[in-house]
Amino acid sequence: MSIDLSQFFDVFFEESFEGLDAMEAELLNLQPGHEDSETINTIFRAAHSIKGGSGTFGFTSVANFTHVLETLLDQIRDGRRQLTAEHVNLLLQSVDCLRALLTALQAEETPDLSNANDLKVKFEVILGGEENASSDTVDNAPQGRESQTYQVDFKPLPHLFKTGNEPLYMLSELSELGDLETHAFCDAIPEIDDFNPEDCYLSWRLYLTTSQPESAIKEIFEWVEDDAEISVTLCGGLFEDDVSASATPEPEFDKEKTTGKETQNIDVTKAPLAAKAKPETSKKSAESTSIRVGIDKVDSLINMVGELVITQAMLTQLGEQEPTENTLAAMQEGLAQLAHNTRDLQENVMRIRMLPISFVFSRFPRLVRDTSQKLNKQVELKLLGEQTELDKTVMEKISDPMVHLVRNSLDHGLETPEDRIRAGKDPVGTVTLNAFHQGGNIVIEIMDDGRGLNTEKIKSKAIANGLIQATDELTTEEVNELIFRPGFSTADEVSDISGRGVGMDVVRRNIQALNGSVEVTSAKGVGSTFTIRLPLTLAILDGQLVKVAKHTYIIPLISIVESLQIQIKKVSKVGNGLEVLRLRDEYIPILRLYQLFNHDGAIEELDKTLLVVVESDNHKVGLLVDDLLAQQQVVIKSLEANYQKVNGISGATILGDGRVSLIVDISGLIKLSGLKRPGTQELLVEQELDEAVS
Repeated sequence: MSIDLSQFFDVFFEESFEGLDAMEAELLNLQPGHEDSETINTIFRAAHSIKGGSGTFGFTSVANFTHVLETLLDQIRDGRRQLTAEHVNLLLQSVDCLRALLTALQAEETPDLSNANDLKVKFEVILGGEENASSDTVDNAPQGRESQTYQVDFKPLPHLFKTGNEPLYMLSELSELGDLETHAFCDAIPEIDDFNPEDCYLSWRLYLTTSQPESAIKEIFEWVEDDAEISVTLCGGLFEDDVSASATPEPEFDKEKTTGKETQNIDVTKAPLAAKAKPETSKKSAESTSIRVGIDKVDSLINMVGELVITQAMLTQLGEQEPTENTLAAMQEGLAQLAHNTRDLQENVMRIRMLPISFVFSRFPRLVRDTSQKLNKQVELKLLGEQTELDKTVMEKISDPMVHLVRNSLDHGLETPEDRIRAGKDPVGTVTLNAFHQGGNIVIEIMDDGRGLNTEKIKSKAIANGLIQATDELTTEEVNELIFRPGFSTADEVSDISGRGVGMDVVRRNIQALNGSVEVTSAKGVGSTFTIRLPLTLAILDGQLVKVAKHTYIIPLISIVESLQIQIKKVSKVGNGLEVLRLRDEYIPILRLYQLFNHDGAIEELDKTLLVVVESDNHKVGLLVDDLLAQQQVVIKSLEANYQKVNGISGATILGDGRVSLIVDISGLIKLSGLKRPGTQELLVEQELDEAVS
């Protein structure tokens, strides 16, 4: 009988990565000398589950590496070995190694075992296997004790196959512990008419001669201990040489006794694996992801679908009736109800994509620990607002910019313990991550209680790099903004953490790609705060429809400051014919959308058009449009994926009448217009605007 175990791979990988995340989180909580037994047990159980699952699916490289890791954990939890900081560091490195092995296997690539073998040597040195450490690899089981023979009786329950387990893999893993003699009992196999191919009818008596302890045998079967009857007995070698198939007594199991029919001998070390998992090939497959959804969200979604079905049935019935004034009113009421139900369904579907930001925050305890050790700094990480939800797509793309910002706080922000003591501070610095909702956005703050930004140093570096002139008069906020310039760095020397002149500009660019913004505030000697503002979702946005010639464009509502009619007397012209509008105490550059997008037939007279004032990167510009249409939520479709990248356009949507409408990218539009100085956040017209004022 053969079962295609590949159908269970996705679940295995998902649960394994979750197990590694749990291991990493618990390892970071361990304090050598004050470790909690439950924490050790949690780490051990996660490692054991990964080992058992990988053995079941034929991923021997993972199973064999996890075995030595598990052995050390077992000794620590049994009190046979005292936990040390060296152990914690090695176990954390092992988590990284396992994550890399599993990632390669998930992509159907051949995993690189060099790191696993190096770590295995370190484990064996700790475990007392120095004499074998130099020659053993992940594919070899450790040796070193006097051999003994164990009798193992293994009777799977009929439903074993349905759990995704394959006895042949367990017997194969057992054979790797030593010399294995296998006897299969076939008497429970029914006649063909009563045979169910999804049930397991075989049981086994196994004799294993091995130098491994009894616990190593039991660990192999712990994976199925609830789905089989298992017993392990020390034989002392009595059956090692004289057991034959015909003379082997059948094991006496609790639930059922068999009649002792003829048995079979199987050499598991030579037998092919009938349902072996796909080999570790170099073929790369597309990555698949999934979301775990709470039952309350599913129930709410089902209720919404039920409401839609009821409304649809009502409208269908009305459509079959003779059109009268009453049926028309009822039809309009039904359509309004349909719109209401559709909006509720949309909101509930979007909730499914919403995940707590703790999925992002969870990676930072490890990052802070490793980075602070490299920098010889003492750091406490505080996480606030971990249950604040945002769209999964946004979450995946914000992770890397946050890593840059946290590293910046650790490297540039926090002082060394000695410097903090001299400054009258606690030697342990604090980095705080905070998330909360604000309007239609999520706000993420990265705060530190370090030295704050050194404005003098920032300004001198910017002058040296030619980013500003020595005569430029900048406010503190404007100086702080210089850190987001491409190529800017205040690091005195290059390290693997900072100093290459990349990072902060990438942060801003990536966040702007998410229609978000980032800003920094700082106080000398007190600390710095980086504030990221992002839309809750990238799938749907609230938009203002505008008419330009015969075309309809959508401007994100979040970017709009105000809309107004232009008073000609407040319009001036500066260099290159650029028009600016004096609005209260500001001068707003006017961008004619019909010119930027090459449309004919648009209204050109300023006093007959409307100006939509928008803001991006702390700069305001006015977009000249023919008319304002409706405001509505629109579903964003990628233009780049379905057509090609268009400058000044962030995406597209389909309107209610079936037409395609383009969504304006404010930042890209400013760049397209030529207003922005290349490589900076400054507008070229700023100097000219100052001259216009004078």
